[in-house]
Amino acid sequence: MEYDQSIPLLGLDWAYLRFVENNGMAFGISLGGDYGKLALSLFRILAVIFLFYFIIRLVKLNLSMGFLASFSLILAGALGNIIDSAFYGIIFSASNYHGGLATLFPVEGGYSSFLHGKVVDMFYLPMFRGRYPEWMPLIGGNSYLFFRPIFNIADSAITLGVLSIILFYRRFFAAIDERSVEEKQVFQSAVDNPNSTSDNESQNSEPQQTEE
Repeated sequence: MEYDQSIPLLGLDWAYLRFVENNGMAFGISLGGDYGKLALSLFRILAVIFLFYFIIRLVKLNLSMGFLASFSLILAGALGNIIDSAFYGIIFSASNYHGGLATLFPVEGGYSSFLHGKVVDMFYLPMFRGRYPEWMPLIGGNSYLFFRPIFNIADSAITLGVLSIILFYRRFFAAIDERSVEEKQVFQSAVDNPNSTSDNESQNSEPQQTEE
């Protein structure tokens, strides 16, 4: 596909396969300049390493498959965007609005260096348009389009994973918070009453005498 080319999906007038690229995060959000792009790529790599470690810990705790799947979706989405930013700039020539297809492995080299590539987005769902009511401050009378951002499968995976955790697994984090509070209370009690703690320990350490 040429840059910004659109193909209708399933005969719908509000769903398109549209080829665009973005320099930054999910749904077209970006950080400025080469340093911003590099910082974002490095952050993604660190996030993936942390997620790998965290999921391994969750597996050892024998948690539900749904909970593991939610974090796995986030991990998969982050990996997908890392692959784009890491390698697409090396193996493709630049895409532009003036037409023409990008070239795979161009002789002159790709359009950017390692970790500076753009992320490919492809799903565009402009479901409905309208205008904000005049009485709304700042945006009254302005037009709106839902859903304006163009996104990819990786963005969808991250969004679904986060929403699943928020909607269905808040009790997991609530249990962690409750345990942390209990541990803090025990620690604070030991600090406030050190003598009672040592007395309890000495009582527990005394040998039991039996009557003959």
